[in-house]
Amino acid sequence: MSRPAALSPPARPCHSRGMNDRIAAWLARCPDPATDPLPGMREAGLLEPVDDYAAIARGKAALVEATRLLGIAGVWGGRHLVYRHFLGFGPPAQREAWRGRALAVAISEPNVGAHPKLLTTRAERVDGGFRLAGQKAWVTNGPSADAIIVFAITAEEAGRKRYGAFIVPRDTPGLAMADMPGFHALRPSRHCLLTLDACFVPDAALLGEPGSAYDRMALPFRDIEDAVGSFATLGALRHAIGLCAGGPAEQAEALGAVVALTAVFAAGAQAVVAALDAGSFRTGDATLVGLRLLATDIVARLRAMFAGMTPPPVVMAATRNKSPGTGSGPPSTPGDAGSDPVADSRLPIPGQGHVSPGARQDDPLAAILSDLDATLGIARGPRLARQVQLGAAALRGGGGAP
Repeated sequence: MSRPAALSPPARPCHSRGMNDRIAAWLARCPDPATDPLPGMREAGLLEPVDDYAAIARGKAALVEATRLLGIAGVWGGRHLVYRHFLGFGPPAQREAWRGRALAVAISEPNVGAHPKLLTTRAERVDGGFRLAGQKAWVTNGPSADAIIVFAITAEEAGRKRYGAFIVPRDTPGLAMADMPGFHALRPSRHCLLTLDACFVPDAALLGEPGSAYDRMALPFRDIEDAVGSFATLGALRHAIGLCAGGPAEQAEALGAVVALTAVFAAGAQAVVAALDAGSFRTGDATLVGLRLLATDIVARLRAMFAGMTPPPVVMAATRNKSPGTGSGPPSTPGDAGSDPVADSRLPIPGQGHVSPGARQDDPLAAILSDLDATLGIARGPRLARQVQLGAAALRGGGGAP
């Protein structure tokens, strides 16, 4: 089976002029990143297409480290990740037509998630193209997208549904969007409900081969999201470590362990993303499970360090003088790149208490640890199942260890 085409590098890759400089230029222009992070991003050069997954990953880490907002990584990284993965299945003309524009992905549907047996949105072949009808839920970054990549049934063979992926511009007649509830830990990312009422798209809107979209595009994307998304976690951990500056001397040993384990986390995340760019990544890689477990342990260590103690001076100062754009912000939406996570059972249901009990949102260290707890708990069931599979394989002598 052929791999998606490699995307040609942009004339000015996002990391070449310094991501930190671009972030600083963006923050100087953006009135309130915690509510709406998009103003100033284009002027700062942050929306220029990037040339590989590693550049997206580094950008996600830098943005979260600078802002403490995990959702910023989804808003910025989502558009780059969706373009790099999904448009890689299209011809050069299609990639060029959507280069630098905001795309979102719609797979999940209300009440059924993203299970291919349960989806009902259909694409009917008509003269000159397709007519799409159905409803999609939790479309990450949908409210700000120029177009939505919609997964729809194109055929059924022996009871098995076959899917196509279609680029549907937001101004397509019959397409309607409605905001959906938010997810505090990933503010200011937004989601929407998408309704398609006999939406016509031309043949050129089809991505890749008809009937193969779910297996070739949707399934691998979950691991790609997790791999690149690990850098958002890395940025948050680095930010939390920075907040520990000036803490009590007796915490040096414990903080040293956190720093060392974070370095191991960074090395593992970098290895996974490098494998993605090299085309050698294996779906179901045990490293992704290990990274999440390691991050959970690091967060627990950080929380235990200062339990019942006076916060470090950096935290005290930040609590007194919260910098613009790094506050808790309004509750917003779950998810990262282009997934539809809540309906896909990949996130807690909105409104069910996203802030960890006892977390002080005016304390930046407590707040970021709370957000990390929430995001690391995403899709706990599916990830536990993968962990069990790894253990079962090892018990059978099937090479569970890497």
